[in-house]
Amino acid sequence: MISAGKLQNRCPGCRAQILGFYDALLQPRTGALARPFARPRAPLPNAASTTSRLAQNSRRLNTFRSFSTTRQLLQDSPKNENTPAPEEDQSQDSGRRRAEDIETLVRQARQTFGDTLPADYLTPEEYKVYERLYGAPLRETGPEDVGIPYMGESGDILETRPSDLEKHTLYRENEDGTLEEVEYTLERSDLVENDDGSVDIVQDGEQLIDTLPLTDAQIDYLNVTANNQREYDALVKLQRDFEAAALQAREEESVEAQELLEQERLAEEEEEQEIEEEEEYDEEYERELGAETGGWEGDNSRLHPFTVLGQFKTRPSTIQLPKTTFVQPITELLKRTDTTHIKECAETKLGGPGLPYGPGSPRLQISHGQKGLKLQAGYHKMSEIEADTFLAAIMPGIYATTMSALVETRKRLGSNWLRELLTREGGKGPRVLDLGGGGAGLLAWERVLQAEWDVLREKGEVKGLHPPGKKTTVVGNENLRHRVSRFLHNTTFLPRLPDYLHSLSGREEELDTGGGPAPRKVFDVIIVSHMLMPLDQDWKRKDLIDNLWEMLSPDGGIMIVVEKAHPRGFEAVADVRSRFLREFAIPPTPTPHPEEITAPSERKREPGMIIAPCTNHAECPMYHHPGLSPGRKDFCHFSQRFIRPPFLQQIHGASHRSHEDIKFSYVSLRRGRHIGGPLPAADVSSDAGPVQYQPSGFLQGKEATDRAFAGYEKAVEGEEPQPLSWPRSILTPLKRHGHVTLDLCTPGGKIERWVVPKSFSKQAYHDARKHSWGDLWALGAKTRTMRNVRLGRAGEVPNLNDGGVRATAAAEGHKKKPKVVEINVHPQLGVLGAYEKPTKSRAQQRKSKAGKRVKLENLMESMGANEVEDPDDVEDRKFMKRKSKWDE
Repeated sequence: MISAGKLQNRCPGCRAQILGFYDALLQPRTGALARPFARPRAPLPNAASTTSRLAQNSRRLNTFRSFSTTRQLLQDSPKNENTPAPEEDQSQDSGRRRAEDIETLVRQARQTFGDTLPADYLTPEEYKVYERLYGAPLRETGPEDVGIPYMGESGDILETRPSDLEKHTLYRENEDGTLEEVEYTLERSDLVENDDGSVDIVQDGEQLIDTLPLTDAQIDYLNVTANNQREYDALVKLQRDFEAAALQAREEESVEAQELLEQERLAEEEEEQEIEEEEEYDEEYERELGAETGGWEGDNSRLHPFTVLGQFKTRPSTIQLPKTTFVQPITELLKRTDTTHIKECAETKLGGPGLPYGPGSPRLQISHGQKGLKLQAGYHKMSEIEADTFLAAIMPGIYATTMSALVETRKRLGSNWLRELLTREGGKGPRVLDLGGGGAGLLAWERVLQAEWDVLREKGEVKGLHPPGKKTTVVGNENLRHRVSRFLHNTTFLPRLPDYLHSLSGREEELDTGGGPAPRKVFDVIIVSHMLMPLDQDWKRKDLIDNLWEMLSPDGGIMIVVEKAHPRGFEAVADVRSRFLREFAIPPTPTPHPEEITAPSERKREPGMIIAPCTNHAECPMYHHPGLSPGRKDFCHFSQRFIRPPFLQQIHGASHRSHEDIKFSYVSLRRGRHIGGPLPAADVSSDAGPVQYQPSGFLQGKEATDRAFAGYEKAVEGEEPQPLSWPRSILTPLKRHGHVTLDLCTPGGKIERWVVPKSFSKQAYHDARKHSWGDLWALGAKTRTMRNVRLGRAGEVPNLNDGGVRATAAAEGHKKKPKVVEINVHPQLGVLGAYEKPTKSRAQQRKSKAGKRVKLENLMESMGANEVEDPDDVEDRKFMKRKSKWDE
């Protein structure tokens, strides 16, 4: 606190203001002085009282500062004839007091309004003082400069006044603090022409802004203190201006809202009219189609039933991750870890922003290389933050891809497949193994199985809320296993995959096996997610597939292999498909395959088939040569959209798009059965001669392709074709004006391009425009051609003499050439230098960035041979020194 004794060198305005605080504290707080906000200040003390008080509290008298800039002397000037009379002294004192009052008022205005100033607040004389002290104000004072917007009853700042709660209603606070509702009508003015030709303005309704003085409750809205009556009036005016502007803004918003509603109403009317026209057209169109087909005229859908049956999508097409069993448990587990740490760990382990080494395949991150999943569930060493990263960044994508593959497998096998597993004798239910997903595949399987169970329960065929079955997953570390067990119940966790390949099963015919086969578990469904790409050797992938095949049930077991959607991932899946047809299964139809020399006791082939996505059992048209194919552009893959959970959205740093289109390659295989049922047992070992095939119940090969090209649009009821005889779209359809182009993988094992024009068929053209990537096509086409597939350079030896950078590097790396050194020898001076002779693959002279030729390296200088002094030179130098002495 500043004491009065320390105010000797302060300006008169500050002294008067601080002394005024003391007077205000001593006076009784009544009336306007008792108001905490926006109250007029008590009148300032006069100059005489101020001077006497300063004289009592200060040791020496300090003269008042005058308005002029001339320096005043402290000592008394001698009196002479020109000494002013006492009346003149009083006039000078009054002038000084006026200057002090002006300066005090200006400083108070600066303190209250800051760098701004209300309009017409200061007189011209006061404004000159304001400019001399602070310069010109920045702008006119606005409501926001003095604490407006308003405050509510509890003291909380409100964005709008209580009058904004309802339209055309004002609330005025009384002195006791209660709100009083005031109804009003909008002010409208009309122009009325008088008889004499003059025009008068006639106002209808009440005034929106009342001119009555503000109450104490209204004054409390202002978060500022008035120093004098002039400031008080200015603040009140600002508040009224703000209320008027707020009402005008609400009126403009109301007009804009009405215009927007009118536009929406017109748009809805136009849309309804278009819908009515489309419905009229649809009814006429369906009547025509019903007259032509006669089999499904009562269907409300405009799509052909075969088109609906061949669709490759879930329902709904965008997968929503289950909240109660997936999103919420993981969210609770991640609360103990900061999302920033999880994001940093994910970008470190999975290749940076976008997670190129995660389950997805972002196109923008293709430069990182075609690699597999870098964080595996089977890892035995995984920290807690890495376990959280697996839950948040990897499991949602694996869940979406597994769900898409399971739904397509269920569509192609029909409902009988799951019903047989659910109604198995003993009530054991299906046995499922999830490898690589850490439990995400089991969550997708639970939803598919639960949907089928609910249908059977509604029919009264089964009882209970949840389907029976056994679930098993492989999780190699404790941190991840403890987290997954929180939301994955009734599940067996294995630390590693058991080795069935080297067990006693199947070795009973060999010597020294010790008797019969050892007992083992088999699984009805095995889901393999992102397990092949991390294996860098072909023999490791081969052993993994062989081991999983031994674990698969021979009575119709299903194996689903999922990998990333890039050429290396597709080649890993295609290699599994190729080995399945060559070594493991007897396909439904005879298919030529190259013969392989295998041991008689290695493996016996048994019935089997490809469920999805292929509709042929021939050689894959996109995988002619095993192994890697450099430069591959076309490969078989599909896409599935899912909604990202909040924690995955934060890891990607996305704020607008909450969905992700994850791409993947997969194959679904079946062991021991065909669509028509199991084949009779027979000797089908690899050395038993040619395999005897039996009819499978559906077309395959070239015959199925020709029949699908003709179309099944007018198929007779009761003779519906098998969807596994239809071609599948491997790319997005090209929808042009008047025709649609489809790139299809046919049942004959060829990639063809079919064109469906508008003139071919009304129904076929309509369904072709609704066709999507991955769907089966059954309505035929008008023309077809072979499509050239860009498969890279599989099996080709690169040309090492093409002069390119890669060819040169390959030549230098694979072939060691001897170095040739050229030595320059002078007959008298000896060796002058040695240079390495450049090879043919390298230019003899090259230019640098500055355009100068680079000097070839001198081997003599690099070895320091030139630094050795010649003995003859030493002797000559000594001789010359002796000669110089003799001359002296």
